[in-house]
Amino acid sequence: MSGITLDSPIATVLGGGKKDATKAKALQENLGMRTVGDLLWHFPRTYLPTGEVSEVGRLVEGQPLTVVADVLSSRQASYRDRRTGRTAFRVEAVIKTDGPALKLTLFARNKGIAEWHERRLRPGAKGVFTGKVSQFNNQWQLAHPQMVMITDDPDDAQAESALAMAEGLKALFPIYRTTGSVETWDIQRVVSFALTVVDELPEVLPESVRHDHGLVDVHTAIRWMHSPDDHGQLGAARKRFRFEEALVTQIVLARRRAAVRALGAKPREGGAGLLAEFDERLPFTLTEGQQEIGAQIETDLARSHPMNRLLQGEVGSGKTLVALRAMLRVVDSGGQAALLAPTEVLAQQHHRSITAMLGDLAAGGMLGGSADATTVALLTGSMNKATRQEAMLRMASGEAGLVIGTHALLEDNVQFADLGLVVVDEQHRFGVEQRAALTDKAGSPPHLLVMTATPIPRTVAMTVFGDLEVSTLRELPAGRAPIQSTVVPLKDQPAWIDRVWARVREEVEKGHQVYVVCPRIGGDEAEEGQVDQRDTDEQGELVPSIREGNLAAVEDLAPELADGALTGLRVERLHGKMPPDDKDRVMRSFAAGQVDVLVSTTVIEVGVDVANATTMVLLDADRFGVSQLHQLRGRVGRGGLPGLCLMVTHSEAESPARERLDAVAASTDGFELSRIDLEQRHEGDVLGAGQSGFKSSLTHLKVVRDEKTIVTARAAAETLLEADPDLSGAPLLAERVDELEHSSQSDFMERS
Repeated sequence: MSGITLDSPIATVLGGGKKDATKAKALQENLGMRTVGDLLWHFPRTYLPTGEVSEVGRLVEGQPLTVVADVLSSRQASYRDRRTGRTAFRVEAVIKTDGPALKLTLFARNKGIAEWHERRLRPGAKGVFTGKVSQFNNQWQLAHPQMVMITDDPDDAQAESALAMAEGLKALFPIYRTTGSVETWDIQRVVSFALTVVDELPEVLPESVRHDHGLVDVHTAIRWMHSPDDHGQLGAARKRFRFEEALVTQIVLARRRAAVRALGAKPREGGAGLLAEFDERLPFTLTEGQQEIGAQIETDLARSHPMNRLLQGEVGSGKTLVALRAMLRVVDSGGQAALLAPTEVLAQQHHRSITAMLGDLAAGGMLGGSADATTVALLTGSMNKATRQEAMLRMASGEAGLVIGTHALLEDNVQFADLGLVVVDEQHRFGVEQRAALTDKAGSPPHLLVMTATPIPRTVAMTVFGDLEVSTLRELPAGRAPIQSTVVPLKDQPAWIDRVWARVREEVEKGHQVYVVCPRIGGDEAEEGQVDQRDTDEQGELVPSIREGNLAAVEDLAPELADGALTGLRVERLHGKMPPDDKDRVMRSFAAGQVDVLVSTTVIEVGVDVANATTMVLLDADRFGVSQLHQLRGRVGRGGLPGLCLMVTHSEAESPARERLDAVAASTDGFELSRIDLEQRHEGDVLGAGQSGFKSSLTHLKVVRDEKTIVTARAAAETLLEADPDLSGAPLLAERVDELEHSSQSDFMERS
């Protein structure tokens, strides 16, 4: 018995030297590794194939490679750094393999570091080298190499472990996420040692679960994650940890669903005639999907526990109408319904469109109002004091059956008489606490309907929204015209930008209107909540952007177009930093056809509905994610007229950015595009920072890639809880579930 456990400080396996203490501090401060357990569960981020003789002889550009090799030659050279103008140094070395010789280049800020590199890479020295293979001037080289030199110094622990590693080099070489002075070799060395001295590893999965699903035990899985002999072992280890994570997550969600069912809520069964009268006046027939989901929601509202439903559908699929009918049913039941929108532009748009749809049914207590009418109140942060107090009084007294607002609805002094339903629009824009603040205003738990126009694949809904029932509107109402989407590659064809503005002018001359969307407000200021899409390579490293800090901005572009390419047209600007009255004036003018071209940020992404807008130009389109591009272009083609979306980019052909834009141009299926988006990005980034309770805790799981695992784990979770609700027969699993259940990451589920 070594006495070293998973809770032992990381220093117990690092050694007692001064360098070891420095490395322990770096691991703790930069990677959060405080214990031996943190170290063992810090799995490699990738695995490189090692350079066997046959493999080195068949080098491929961009191939990751690890080789044990001798240094043939090395030399030091100085050069002038073009950025700083100062003298800098590089050391060039050639290493010998049984295939072609490989060149290494290391850069140094000063001559002392360059001389140190040159001493390490003296001819005849042996080392372990890893990097990506590239070719320059017909010479193969290892780009940005990591290396450990193998010496005869008996006191060099790193060299000793590197020699052992070289002698036992396996087919797959683990590469860890590192920091500062700590390299991947350091982590590999201490992990190897820790695996030999740690007495116990907790087995979270019951034996019956492992047996039923063909999973290896935790000791084997940990060993194979850090040092696999082949892809078979690595695959088996990954399968085990992915299933474990999925199972814990699904047990938490299953418990949450049960907890919601156990809560008491006031049934809202209707009874008055507001909804019936509204339906009777509709000038069109509801789609089959709207009717079916409407019936599901009516059933939910009539129950004595809260509805918790996610309503998703394409832009223009009629989600708002479904939500409005649910709100009217609650008003018919004597309660109030609140719609929470993420922006003032969207809240005002909802207020205008809902009031227009209701007509005299929104004129409750007023001359000419229908007998069944209610009042629709609007509350936003920019209202003057008198208007705001009037709206709040109507809400508190119950006079306003329907309330529409922004974050202003969440303030402590906002009260309701009987809040029966909360509708959250574009709910990925709201954080956990914000949604909870509104539902907390009800005397008993209100029913909850959350809506999103960002299509979510089934497995994402099961993982991130697993405590909600999911309804999907797939049909588009009649009158939606096709949208032609085209990538405009300015890197290859810089002159095409002139054709873009000529095309805009042509559309305006036909009597239509155009959106021009920029990723910036002015300078380098982004819209609040806007996060640039950034691409990474296979190793997770950020791919540099061609247009860093030089992106299209509304404040700069609008006057430039008005005085240049679009002179004579009525050009207006819109962004979130403008005074609320100005924003409202611009939107009303655009909706009334008094503006030809609206130069805007992404504030027009949701809820803006102008039937005469047929064209959208997206500048620096590579800065937007797949789902956001799809959302944005959904603003055009809404009035039965064919739509056109021009995605302007400076990205290079075959880059991840261009592939993303080409995918959007090739498909109008939002659900297919959302899968592509999730494959390119972390699901938490796609869905928004505040909505995903498990975003930051999904370590091994990818909800698109691991669809079968999630489905299987959900069934396993339900089976386990049915037989043993408290998990008393699996105490370590129960402990893991409790940890997640009470963590800040899962807090959203408790209050959703």
